Amino acid sequence: MTRPTPSTPTRLRVTEIFHSIQGESIRAGLPTVFIRLTGCPLRCTWCDTEYAFTGGHWMSLAQVLMETARHGTRHVCVTGGEPLAQKACLPLLTALCDAGYSVSLETSGALDIGAVDARVSRVMDLKAPGSGEEHRNRWENLACLNPHDEIKIVLANAVDYAWARDVIQARRLDALCPIILSVVQGQLAPAMLAEWILRDRLPVRLQVQLHKVIWGSVPGR
Repeated sequence: MTRPTPSTPTRLRVTEIFHSIQGESIRAGLPTVFIRLTGCPLRCTWCDTEYAFTGGHWMSLAQVLMETARHGTRHVCVTGGEPLAQKACLPLLTALCDAGYSVSLETSGALDIGAVDARVSRVMDLKAPGSGEEHRNRWENLACLNPHDEIKIVLANAVDYAWARDVIQARRLDALCPIILSVVQGQLAPAMLAEWILRDRLPVRLQVQLHKVIWGSVPGR
């Protein structure tokens, strides 16, 4: 658990803070405040939040907490970009937990998740070949996961699916935490993924991005 000290960064570069319906993870459907931090060291081919790579504005930790509280919602998701690329993300997560929120973190899986507050639900990606960032998977992170975390794998095609299936089976990922398989919108049909999952009897959950079903590809939703 990381608590603020005099040397802890207390400013974050924030792309947006908004109130919406959680569209992903096992929390899908829950009203949630999203804190989207700016910056990401990865460049996945299918990324749908490229606007968070740069820009944003500086906010103090206190300002982020105040804006989060304004929405009056229990569930908070810290996302990006890659939120862990900012050192102040760790004290932010702890401060949110201390304030009584149910907190989730969406992270690429390329950075160390071991120092994240244990109260946070870590939704960690594994990057399939189609992302162009398979080599960035930090496999050591698997040892940090527990049952209230999640593994998410975004799939663009049959090659990605076969890769995910083999990794799930070889590393017995279902013994660690829930596994979510998601499609790249416009590249892989959810119905096709559903058929593959049923055929192979994979112990996973199929996910469609609920927020896009509701609002389409609208930033801040």
